[in-house]
Amino acid sequence: MPRQVFLAVDLGASSGRVLAGLLDGQTLQLSEVHRFSHSPVSVNGRLYWRTFDLWANILHGLREAHRKFGDDIVSVGVDAWGVDFGLLDRQGELLAAPIAYRDARTQGEFERTFAVVPREEIFAATGIQFMEINTLYQLRATQRLGSPPLDRAGRMLMVSDLFHWLLTGVPANELTIASTTQLYDPRTQAWSDDLIARLKLPRELFGPLIAPGTSLGPLLPEIVAETGLQGVRVVVPGSHDTASAVLAVPAAGKSWCYISSGTWSLMGIETAAPVINDDAFRWNFTNEAGVAGTTRLLKNISGLWLIQECQRAWRAEGRDYDWQRLTRLAEDAEPLHAVIDADDPRLIAPRDMPAKLVALCSEANQPIPETHGAIVRCALESLALKYREVLGYLERLRGGRIEQIHIVGGGSQNGLLCQMTADACERPVLAGPIEATAIGNVLMQAISAGEIADVAAARDVVCRSFEPVEYQPQAGTAWAHAAARLTAP
Repeated sequence: MPRQVFLAVDLGASSGRVLAGLLDGQTLQLSEVHRFSHSPVSVNGRLYWRTFDLWANILHGLREAHRKFGDDIVSVGVDAWGVDFGLLDRQGELLAAPIAYRDARTQGEFERTFAVVPREEIFAATGIQFMEINTLYQLRATQRLGSPPLDRAGRMLMVSDLFHWLLTGVPANELTIASTTQLYDPRTQAWSDDLIARLKLPRELFGPLIAPGTSLGPLLPEIVAETGLQGVRVVVPGSHDTASAVLAVPAAGKSWCYISSGTWSLMGIETAAPVINDDAFRWNFTNEAGVAGTTRLLKNISGLWLIQECQRAWRAEGRDYDWQRLTRLAEDAEPLHAVIDADDPRLIAPRDMPAKLVALCSEANQPIPETHGAIVRCALESLALKYREVLGYLERLRGGRIEQIHIVGGGSQNGLLCQMTADACERPVLAGPIEATAIGNVLMQAISAGEIADVAAARDVVCRSFEPVEYQPQAGTAWAHAAARLTAP
């Protein structure tokens, strides 16, 4: 069978990559073409994404892909983090670089928004988890501050939509990433027109929604000239990175859950329909669109951002730890010495993560972690305890026991966190594949091209192509005791 190559542009909140998926009909091989780090930049007190640096890196990756794989390349698709967006004016010009979700402009938007539409009614309309970083509150802040002015905007494009537009000239809103906005109705798989109207947001911003697997057409002539990719089409994957990652979970049956582990941890299950009820509202779960008409019932959990920010703070002090060194230091620290609520909102954008973690330990009457290793261990164990809590909620929402946890993404490489998760949750953990998001991106393009039949067949390809690492839970009551410490008055 001739080799088919599909290019995945995978943009995370702290790094990006262009990878080639080489499909031979039975197995998939990934080849890294270009990898780069990125971060937002502060301009006059506002936190912007370096959009055109990202674009330059994407173009470099596409050029390199053409150099390596030539005419074997079939299509390209982009996935990215959710909630952030760019605004085009009515002539189709980008008004400004997208503002990063960790920007402080949304502080206080909950109260201002709930005064217009009560919290319960927003959840009933959207089924989406309440986070002040959600697009809804970003748009409200944009409207309130007038920068960039919404009255000049003609279209809103989420981050992956924005790069699909740059590649093709076609402005399109893909539904999996649209579902992160808290302005999408998962029951109708359409924008929530009633909510948009009640919040007095311009309806023209929200274009027709397209499904994963839709072909937007060929690359623009100038992109072909820039990259050499003649005849390559742009096919939208599950454009929200978690939607692509979930497609690549090597699982069968129903009794499993996933953790897509990176800067954030997204923990959930795949359901045939949204779950919008009192329990989902009380536990602050989200119903995001998945591929092939599925729903991702999940919870956003603060992820490896906690460690990344510790790294950044210590690097500024002259201690440039890599991940391996930090893991060894954490392994040597005392187990379950201090634990905190990993989802404390004060951890979303702290100036000094190590100091904030220590302060939260003190506030929670936990012992103070006194070394860098103890701080990292506190963060990792707190994440594992949050997974334990969310697992209990998921089992109650689905009405049955979850037998297995799949960890995919970059966090699946951290053996210490994977073993902590198995121990804390008292479930076997299967870790991998690492590049699940790019794999899911590639597989959706292959389904669209007719090279793979459906989602079940795509997961069979993953199972044949990537061997997971298994972590068995180790007996003991220490984790239950640590969880009780977090809930004690």
